[in-house]
Amino acid sequence: MGEQPDDQRLDDAAVEPRLARLNAVLGQLEQTPGRTAELALEAVEMLTEVYGEALARVTDLAADSTRALDRLTEDELLRHLLLLHHIHPDPLDRRVARAVDDLRPQLRTHGAEIALVGVHDEVARISLSASSCGGGAAALPDLVREQVLAFAPELSAVDLVAPKPAPALIPVAALWQRPDRTDAATVNEVGQAAGPLTSGGLA
Repeated sequence: MGEQPDDQRLDDAAVEPRLARLNAVLGQLEQTPGRTAELALEAVEMLTEVYGEALARVTDLAADSTRALDRLTEDELLRHLLLLHHIHPDPLDRRVARAVDDLRPQLRTHGAEIALVGVHDEVARISLSASSCGGGAAALPDLVREQVLAFAPELSAVDLVAPKPAPALIPVAALWQRPDRTDAATVNEVGQAAGPLTSGGLA
């Protein structure tokens, strides 16, 4: 009897070092002179094009099923390949928003909050605030940029901005102020309306 096919699948932890090794091998081939290296690179390029086309057809077949598309884009390896071949079904702003949503629980463990301000001209503006200034907080900006660019590599920049300050409290005097009265008159009226602060009046 012939050997049974190996059905063992590769999880993300096993895929990552293989991708790193593949990049290293391709880099060595690019620096290797001779026709053999050229043919190897040509074979890799054609194989990549064929697999890219196959993946695009899978995406087309799943276009009518939102659930199927979500399953494709939620998988880290498939998302990487979809982006590599420029066939990811989600628009840029949606992918950036998804990256921000995925980061939020992790950042909250560091006392930080994150929000998407907007995406314009291939620049993502993201609000990031941290309650502490420790070593962990210092690494958060790099973490955010890395994650967002992983979801949207075509971005030219990821700008991190401080959150908008909370609106200032309205002064009590402003509640009594009338547009047609002077400040002095208004303050006088406020004092009369408020009455004495103690039984003996103001000192």
